[in-house]
Amino acid sequence: MADLPYRIVIGLEVHVQLLTRTKLFCGCSTQFGLPPNSATCPVCIGMPGVLPVMNRRAFDLALRAALALNCQIARFTKWDRKNYYYPDLPKNYQISQYDLPFSYDGWLEIPTPAGSKRIGISRVHLEEDAGKMLHDEQGGGRDSLVDLNRAGTPLLEIVSWPDLASPEEAKAYLEEIRLLLREIGVSDCEMQEGSLRCDANINIHIPQGDGPVIKTPIVEIKNLNSFRAVERAMKYEAQRQYEEALRDANYRLGQVAKATAGWDEVRGRTIVQRRKEEASDYRYFPEPDLVPVVVEDAWLEHARAEMGELPAAQRRRLVEQYGLSPYDAGVLTSQGRALVAYFEDVARRSGDARTACNWITNQVLASLKERKMEIKDFPLHSERLAELIAEQKAIGLNKQMAGEVYNHMLENGCSAKEAIDALGIKPVADTGALVEIVRRALAANPKAVADFKAGKTKAAQAIKGAVMRETKGTARPEVVEQIIVEQIEKTP
Repeated sequence: MADLPYRIVIGLEVHVQLLTRTKLFCGCSTQFGLPPNSATCPVCIGMPGVLPVMNRRAFDLALRAALALNCQIARFTKWDRKNYYYPDLPKNYQISQYDLPFSYDGWLEIPTPAGSKRIGISRVHLEEDAGKMLHDEQGGGRDSLVDLNRAGTPLLEIVSWPDLASPEEAKAYLEEIRLLLREIGVSDCEMQEGSLRCDANINIHIPQGDGPVIKTPIVEIKNLNSFRAVERAMKYEAQRQYEEALRDANYRLGQVAKATAGWDEVRGRTIVQRRKEEASDYRYFPEPDLVPVVVEDAWLEHARAEMGELPAAQRRRLVEQYGLSPYDAGVLTSQGRALVAYFEDVARRSGDARTACNWITNQVLASLKERKMEIKDFPLHSERLAELIAEQKAIGLNKQMAGEVYNHMLENGCSAKEAIDALGIKPVADTGALVEIVRRALAANPKAVADFKAGKTKAAQAIKGAVMRETKGTARPEVVEQIIVEQIEKTP
């Protein structure tokens, strides 16, 4: 999008449901898919006189996430009431954090076509979720139902600085957050279940030659629930703001207030819903029913110990330790730690990391997708794939034949040697027989021979192809190449 007549500025507010069994301030279940309003109690439905109690596990997970996002940890933090009319939060305020979040000033690196880019994170804080509204779309919108099962669910809100410069970067940032939080066990980040949601703040800067840059009012697009929706909504809204700026002088002069919008996935457009509130409209004040939280050194060390190797560090290590390309390291890491462990075992057993990577990023991932399976359940264990790589080298299987062996192993649960025997693959090891096959190929390809003698070394590939076809891919390629060169030199 570099050729656009404007610069896009994006900041994201990501809401992540934490992997706790119970809600943030009561003991109700957080299990997805329960019957409506069955996971509720006097605390989360806002009955008078009830008192909240903080979920220690939620704060543990929040600390782990903040450390993984390179945030500074506040040793003293408090809770605040955010007052607002919530049809799906009965007490009409949300327990959140305002001026003293438990973590702040972090960053996350994302991969971009131009290399790694660091995105600043303003703050990460804890808050409770609201319930879910169910609207009667078919009856003219006359009725709305409310399910309070989500009310009080622990949410982590991750607020970035406006460092994202394109919809593609916004998508990459979300994908990296999802990978990171899943890997460290903080959230399952299932967008279809609402455990990862995103509000996007976007505006554009339009250069005016020597004049001042036009900055359009920020629009917050609420509750984007897929990576595709984020990317599409950002592209549409940026162009909409540009056209509005060309059309409306007040818009150009910054005399229009910030706004909140929704995203219509079916029509592919944003819809401005209301003008934006300021912080003062929420009438924040300290939550009187919860004590502040003091984070001690031992608590921090425990959170650090539970993180394990983070995806960014893992990508760097795979490049440095195994000589993989950044792209291949990214593909492996994006599938999670279990696949990386599978790769490392295959690489160690076979002694060939690049070939192991090629097999996994192509055939193995395709098989997992086709079978809708996780690597932990994959029937072709790492030692079996390493055996196949060893046999492929030992007898010179071409790509097609190796693929047939792989499929046979996968379907029958056998070793590489057993698959090769079952398929009747007999490597041509007789050099004399290979010489005769090469001679016939030379006689059938006189132009390729002449081209090779004239210095066009790639011409030998045609001859090699003919030999490999006649041997049905069972001759070792390096041996074939050597014999071809020797025989061409003997050809008058």
